[in-house]
Amino acid sequence: MVAVSGGPDSTALLVALHELGFDVSAAHFDHALRDGSDKVAERVSALCASLGVRLYASRRDAPMPRGSVQAGARALRYEFFELAREQVAAASVALAHTADDVVEGAVLHLMRGCGLSGLRGMPARRGFYVRPLMAVWRSEVVEFLQRRRIVAYQDPANSDLHFARARVRHQILPSLERDRPGIGRRFHAVAHRAAALQEVIEQQAGDRLGDGSITRWDLARMPEPVATEIIKGMYASAGGRLPALSRSHVRSMLRIASGSSGGRGVDLPGGRRFRIVGDLMEIYAPASSRASSGGPQLEVKNCDGCDDSDAAHLRADLHVRLGFRQPGLRMRPTGGRGSRKLQDILVDARVPREDRDSWPLVFAGDRLAWVPGIAVDADLRSVKGEPALHVAISPMPDRWQSKVVRLETPISPRGESS
Repeated sequence: MVAVSGGPDSTALLVALHELGFDVSAAHFDHALRDGSDKVAERVSALCASLGVRLYASRRDAPMPRGSVQAGARALRYEFFELAREQVAAASVALAHTADDVVEGAVLHLMRGCGLSGLRGMPARRGFYVRPLMAVWRSEVVEFLQRRRIVAYQDPANSDLHFARARVRHQILPSLERDRPGIGRRFHAVAHRAAALQEVIEQQAGDRLGDGSITRWDLARMPEPVATEIIKGMYASAGGRLPALSRSHVRSMLRIASGSSGGRGVDLPGGRRFRIVGDLMEIYAPASSRASSGGPQLEVKNCDGCDDSDAAHLRADLHVRLGFRQPGLRMRPTGGRGSRKLQDILVDARVPREDRDSWPLVFAGDRLAWVPGIAVDADLRSVKGEPALHVAISPMPDRWQSKVVRLETPISPRGESS
């Protein structure tokens, strides 16, 4: 599937792939940001009809996202591309960025301060997005279209000097080229080498992520470029969209992971949050509501005694229910010394502050009987070998099972393991 804006680059890419015999379709998104955008959509439709190419088109009918217009338009555009790709079951979405775009992107990133990933301009592939024209110059695109007598749409925003990219294209790079002829191609060569190095770094990060859980101390020992890609990979695995993380996001996460001061966590784009739980790092999406559908369910059955460590075995005469934290809750944990506040139990088990209100609890009447994954009330647990209630929570999220300290050893009055 080719993303076609109607401009010269995407028009040339669609025509070229069609001429080369690829099984192509096209996707066009009308941002509805300026008068005449509907006419551009009509021209794209006419081009696709002349080529016999199937077109998926859509026009924005909702308010723009808050913040930068360019960023909002980009987010809506890529959301549409993903939907269109799924409809046609396309293996990839081809974007028409050229060698000039690579150079402009690299210069923009250098002006802001960047590492290797910024110096490469943009990746040739990210997920199912591919950029086949990154070694093709804009002048070659113009010549390609002229030979076929195809007139493409010229977006006036590309000449609007209010935009940083337009200033780089029409002012900064031409000035550099006059002073140092050929500097654009040298920038492109440097970006190409940076892309090769960045590919190696991303491969190392991918291999390390594939090995399993990474502790904060593992991250601290890695070279910063690899650590940065680890962070990005974790964000993508948690459902975040790339590129969405800013340099400040990454720096803050690396700082917290290293043990430096800077807060308990970092709020990230897409409603995600980064935090440290024990020695492990986690990026998660906080639950919008603990009572939402798909939440935890209580499973209760009779049991003569088993070794299921994810369940609690309570006295058979109890009537149990599922609930959540409320003020004043206490229990007498098995193996502990006396009654303790639920707040103290959760703190000692290293349950993150933001998870405590949504942590499921099992009550017998009004009395707290079980804190799943953490502690069972000594007075309400069953005696081994006697009939019992086998009580479990389903589903049991991974973080309830593996991100806490089980309170199965005697606990001192101050909450320290004895």
